[in-house]
Amino acid sequence: MGASVGTDTGDSVNVELNVVPFIDLMSCLTAFLLVTAVWSSYAQIPVAPKGESIDGVLHEAPPTALSVLLTEHDIWVGLSTGSRHQIHSSGGGYDWDALATLLGDYSEMPDVQNRPNPRAIEIAGENTVVYQDLITAMDYSIGASFDDIGYVDPKSLTVRFKE
Repeated sequence: MGASVGTDTGDSVNVELNVVPFIDLMSCLTAFLLVTAVWSSYAQIPVAPKGESIDGVLHEAPPTALSVLLTEHDIWVGLSTGSRHQIHSSGGGYDWDALATLLGDYSEMPDVQNRPNPRAIEIAGENTVVYQDLITAMDYSIGASFDDIGYVDPKSLTVRFKE
């Protein structure tokens, strides 16, 4: 690409512009554009209206949630519809057999079976709980046919065991 630039004396000077750096810059920007376009489609959060609308009409009730909380000494199991059970630990640790029995009972309840995902369960552990105990609780949940496990913060559980 060439250009002619005039001078004060009336003579013109030919100037060649080097466009290679501009082409390099545009090709790099095109690559970044394509990469970010792909990631922005993955980073979308689908949002659907639920609960009460502006007019106060309840469109859809929240589904029943099954939650398990491991504290330092006890295991709490409960439904968001109100059923809560506490399994006291003995001197040797948690009573895993009682948890298996209780989760088996919950899996047969109509409130649990009629959920959109009857195999979903939330598990949380307080800071004092050993990691292996959380994994053991997840193993017993899978044994009771709850294989869609979500690990959450104890304060984020749907069921409130402590205030």
